[in-house]
Amino acid sequence: WDMTEADRIRQDAQPAYLLHSYAYRETSLIIETFTREQGRVALVARGARRPRSALRGVLLAFAPLTISWSGKSELRTLHKAEWQGGLPQLKGDALLCGFYLNELLLKLVARDDPHAVLFYAYDETLQALARGAHQGAALRRFERKLLAEIGYAPSLEHEAESGAPVVAGRSYSYVLENGLIPSDRPGNVSQKNRLELSGQTLLDIARDEYTNPVTLQQSKALMRMLINHYLGNQMLNTRQLLKDLQQL
Repeated sequence: WDMTEADRIRQDAQPAYLLHSYAYRETSLIIETFTREQGRVALVARGARRPRSALRGVLLAFAPLTISWSGKSELRTLHKAEWQGGLPQLKGDALLCGFYLNELLLKLVARDDPHAVLFYAYDETLQALARGAHQGAALRRFERKLLAEIGYAPSLEHEAESGAPVVAGRSYSYVLENGLIPSDRPGNVSQKNRLELSGQTLLDIARDEYTNPVTLQQSKALMRMLINHYLGNQMLNTRQLLKDLQQL
């Protein structure tokens, strides 16, 4: 067999985060993990729900782990998980933001598709949220990195048809599947598939710069439109939860 086959069969001490877990049979868990070298990997944690299991206090969301596993089916077997420490706990809205990141990874990243750059971006975003950084800016940076990593990066610095550079003082429409066109150009695109944005916003997003309140607002609308489009019919539960909480 080739090396990739061997890689799938046995992995030791891989940096990872737990994205989601659910009960399996009487005493076990199925866990969805995001690993640095192998991407998203699903594992059976046998006996993890037993009171004396060494895994009980370790398999927690947002805790940096190293994990070892074996197997070559889509569902492999966890052998060991160790907590690496070093990340403060997420609380309140920051915790909800963390669950939102996990849900994006679960729904938009294919299993066994390595994304080391995205792993580091996830780690950085958790650290930013834990230290109280601006949540909107942290989420927008991660969403943009995620879209780029899975091959859907929007081009924000040039018009789609002419290739002309975006000008800060002009208005543009972002059209799904087509890209940027000047707002004053007539088009027969439905309003649902287009979004009005300022040139300044587009240039700010391209630089990951979110100090301008208009940029924050418009970048949220753009990322929401793009992510909804690529999710297809999948709903984001955390987004609905955040919305409900804001209406209380």
